[in-house]
Amino acid sequence: MSSPLDNPAFASLTGPHARFAESHGSAVRYDPEVSPWAGMPDDADETAWKDLAELAGPGGVLSLPGPRLPVPADWAVEFDVPGVQMVAGPMATAPDPEAVRLTAADVPEMLALAERTRPGPFLPRTVEMGTYLGFRREGRLIAMAGERLHPPGYTEISAVCTDAEFRGQGLGTRLVLAVAHGIRDRGETPFLHAAANNTNAIRLYAALGFQLRREIDFVGVRVPA
Repeated sequence: MSSPLDNPAFASLTGPHARFAESHGSAVRYDPEVSPWAGMPDDADETAWKDLAELAGPGGVLSLPGPRLPVPADWAVEFDVPGVQMVAGPMATAPDPEAVRLTAADVPEMLALAERTRPGPFLPRTVEMGTYLGFRREGRLIAMAGERLHPPGYTEISAVCTDAEFRGQGLGTRLVLAVAHGIRDRGETPFLHAAANNTNAIRLYAALGFQLRREIDFVGVRVPA
């Protein structure tokens, strides 16, 4: 029996995140201001790729996390990043009294922090995908983490980042545990993704109690012009 984590973007967009979905036929994608992720069924055929093309329009770029599907010959592959998917096992999560809830009012600072630290896609409405927490120093946002994909029963922890001058203080760890606490508090299981070559992050997540579930590809594709 397949798991929602096998095709997480599709499971999110056809489930708890349906309010963000744009769809055509069997293909779905997030509103482009929310996330670049799109999804198709596991058994996507030529018709599904045509549906996806209708969603993005000629020359449009979409990101596909999940099963590695054969990309049609006339589509361009913009990137293909090997990654890992990790799921929370036994771990001591806890709220953090210093962490502040980030809202739409904080988006300019969140975008700037993401631009400096490159934790992965972060767009003007990404904050709407779930709870985002951050740390401030002298009023300045210097670290954040939050929730992204939401397959049924699971929530992804994402956008974990800390400004360079504040790294090494355990701020990312504290935020991951605080976000994970909120996820578990509502009866769901935290999970996350990391680039396969980001060995330091993978080692840290394993130390916190995340367990490797599987390898996963993050593929960016461009619709024929």
